Amino acid sequence: MKTRFVLIETSHAGNVGAAARALKTMGFDDMVLVRPRYGNVLRKEETIQRASGALDVLGNARVVETLDEALDGVSHLCATAMTPRDFGPPTRTPREHFDLLLKGELDTRSTPEAEGDSTDNQPTAGAACNQKGVAFLFGCERFGMSNDDVYRCDVALSIPSNPQFGSLNLGAAIQVVAYEWRQALGGFPVVEHTPEAHRADAAQVQGMLGHWQEALTHIGFLDPAAPKKLMPRLNQLFNRAQLTQEEIHILRGVAKAMLQSQPPTR
Repeated sequence: MKTRFVLIETSHAGNVGAAARALKTMGFDDMVLVRPRYGNVLRKEETIQRASGALDVLGNARVVETLDEALDGVSHLCATAMTPRDFGPPTRTPREHFDLLLKGELDTRSTPEAEGDSTDNQPTAGAACNQKGVAFLFGCERFGMSNDDVYRCDVALSIPSNPQFGSLNLGAAIQVVAYEWRQALGGFPVVEHTPEAHRADAAQVQGMLGHWQEALTHIGFLDPAAPKKLMPRLNQLFNRAQLTQEEIHILRGVAKAMLQSQPPTR
């Protein structure tokens, strides 16, 4: 599902860089800035430094003048308050909200004025979605989103926080929402830590196991007349380890050293 993050009237260049870093960490790269304080914010040194390597996200970002431009092709809006005091006590967590959103079971309701003034000194967030994807909106650091922008939304949720200290940095808020949304999408696939080019193939593993069987028999650890399940269990162990070719060489070196040792006296 296409995901977009929209920052409205962001005043601190560092937060734009932090946002880019947060998005890249969670595997997102679509960021739009609406009327940022600095027109060249994507090229400012502070932005680049705080991005900490997420230059591709900055390079892909765009600056627009209106929220409508940022939400082109997006129609359904879902507001997210940073603290319960913005919209009243939350009825569900962000994860629960996102799960319903993905299932198409999210109830849409207009945000009543009685839910509170969104211009509290908080960065306020929101989401917009339709069949083309989801966009999360974040207001400026000092005033959050304007009432007009919030009232366009159908559903509200909030990030649980300490009632006595609900202030959340914009970059941190984006990180939380990006993380929750990534988890709702199913998280990341299991990372293969061993490059295929360096991983030992089945023949190499079996050859090493044969070497070890000979060595274990030589030192008396394995009785070839009653081997039981030792070698199959070692086979499973080494398969789980996803051995590299270099590790195969090390293990064969150990087996060679065992074979060169004096066999135990009986």
